[in-house]
Amino acid sequence: MRQHKINLHALDSIKTDIQTHSPHPPLVNIIAVTKTFNYTSILSAKENQLLFIGENKVQEFLLKKIEKPNIDKGLKTHLIGHLQSNKVKKAVELFNVIQTVDSFKIAQKINDKAKEKNLNQKIYIQINIGSDPNKYGFILENIYSTIDRIEQYHNLQLVGLMTILPFYKDNTNTQPLFARMKEIQLKVIKDISPTCKFLSMGMSRDYVYALKEGATHLRIGTKLYGQRT
Repeated sequence: MRQHKINLHALDSIKTDIQTHSPHPPLVNIIAVTKTFNYTSILSAKENQLLFIGENKVQEFLLKKIEKPNIDKGLKTHLIGHLQSNKVKKAVELFNVIQTVDSFKIAQKINDKAKEKNLNQKIYIQINIGSDPNKYGFILENIYSTIDRIEQYHNLQLVGLMTILPFYKDNTNTQPLFARMKEIQLKVIKDISPTCKFLSMGMSRDYVYALKEGATHLRIGTKLYGQRT
């Protein structure tokens, strides 16, 4: 089996960037994105004190847990990929946080499954801040009424906002969009939900710009583990 190990030089570089660019370094968490890598990537993250894990697909993470049942012990597991309706039940069972609430339909289904289990599911609301037709997420139009409506579900706990930006050749184009996400979050905290304290934005290619605008969770895979094959 191929071993997927954290690149320690890259990890040190990311930690330095956090200290250099974030307005609040102690609040920043690195989510090790272990999608498409086998369970050794999770073990390596844990060995290096990276306690937040990001997976894109419910079924893939379930298979890793079947192979290594206690693989996520002591970790915070985040679903960071699009959630299909037929995978909601398993997602609620597997993940501490579902970051990709991108429709009322999904919000309702998560709420229903959480209610059945008598728990409050932590969620982020995904916003398509770049209006990219190839990305999921709520559009900016009526975003505050959208968030307010989801906040009313009794078995959902809104703890953050999340975005995936369009691909830009020049990453400086990302900073205004990250800044807009921060503006939205601050207004949500003030007017709708004081628990919406996390901001998941920035990946291997653009996380420095996300840090500058107040990201609290960086979703990083390629820089930590190398290119996926």
